[in-house]
Amino acid sequence: MIPRYTRPEMGRIWSDQFKFETWLKVEILACEARHKMGEIPDEDIKQIKEKANFDLKRILEIEETTKHDVIAFLTNVAEYVGPASRHIHYGMTSSDVLDTSLAYQIKTAGELLLKDLYELKKVLKKRAIEHKRTICVGRSHGIHAEPYSMGLKFALWYEETKRNIARLERAIENVSVGKISGAVGTFDHLTPQVEEYVCEKLGLKPEPVATQVVQRDRHAEFLTTLAIIGTTLDKIAIEIRHLQRTEVLEAEEYFSKGQKGSSAMPHKRNPIISERLSGLARILRANSIAALENVPLWHERDISHSSAERVILPDSCIALDYMLNLAVKLIDNLIIYPDNMLENLNKTRGLIFSQKILLKLVEKGITREDAYKIVQECSMKVWRDKSTNLKEELLKSTEALKYLSKEEIEEVFNPDKMLANLDYIFARSVESD
Repeated sequence: MIPRYTRPEMGRIWSDQFKFETWLKVEILACEARHKMGEIPDEDIKQIKEKANFDLKRILEIEETTKHDVIAFLTNVAEYVGPASRHIHYGMTSSDVLDTSLAYQIKTAGELLLKDLYELKKVLKKRAIEHKRTICVGRSHGIHAEPYSMGLKFALWYEETKRNIARLERAIENVSVGKISGAVGTFDHLTPQVEEYVCEKLGLKPEPVATQVVQRDRHAEFLTTLAIIGTTLDKIAIEIRHLQRTEVLEAEEYFSKGQKGSSAMPHKRNPIISERLSGLARILRANSIAALENVPLWHERDISHSSAERVILPDSCIALDYMLNLAVKLIDNLIIYPDNMLENLNKTRGLIFSQKILLKLVEKGITREDAYKIVQECSMKVWRDKSTNLKEELLKSTEALKYLSKEEIEEVFNPDKMLANLDYIFARSVESD
């Protein structure tokens, strides 16, 4: 991922330095396990633990010749350790160190993403409670439907974030597996105790059945989970982008002092953060497709997954980390315009109460079809004539007045009564945690 979207802590996890540090950790732990089993002499394990090291430039230099990064790494480590290096990587295949180290990297990165998600959950809860009774219009198909609450929008995203936390926790658990079982996973040259020891020290579980690699459905689950989380952020961003449109302006991204919206038009205040979130979410979804295509490998292993993973895993983790941090700031600083919400609510001149009237008529004993006809006839007059409203048309309708008194019609046009169950919804959501 480019530096523009890379936060330091997450970037460090996917750096070459961290990767090789983790490779070295896996190799030393495997030696420690064999030493405990009496397979490596005391003096040799001492030499390995004291001298084992690597140099990034030297590894790249060796790889120019070997065309194999693990061999280049091991050759460089041997240059530091000396004769005792013969014990390093004993009985192991490249994927033993690669996949076990990768699991550790993903676990570390995933835990960082979980922290980000908890921050998002926290700020969504705060804004939901703050705007619980901020009335706005609900829209379906982009068209005014019925009165809604801005707090409910935040609460909706809060609930989805809770589900994303649960998804990510499961995905991290399922991908946190290592394997030190050899060329085709049969432990031909090492005992299973070495694998158990290494995994335990790294906070991983052994892969119950492996080939030369840990199976890629685990990594696909992780990356599709990141894609789902990114899509949630895209969903939030799209809503904000719609609400910030000039004709709507019910919400707006914070515009800092000195910020410029356009190189050509000085008046512009654009939803650039939301648009950035939407753009990066596309990368996460695209990467998840590559992860799914990495699952079917030839026989006990090929390396068609390897090149893709060098891109999609770091890029997805780094991008989502950046996106979550951006989303927290976006939500926390989002400007809400309640007066504009009320103005927009009234733009359709009472049409948003059509279902309320419909049901009131049904309660009087007439069929739903007849009630619908009465209300639709009045509603179509309002669509055609900008000078009237639904309440006036109903009060002029001889058919409506057959069943409803003027007082009953007046009573319907109160948006607060349509949100009578707001407390119930909040009690089972943001106010229950």
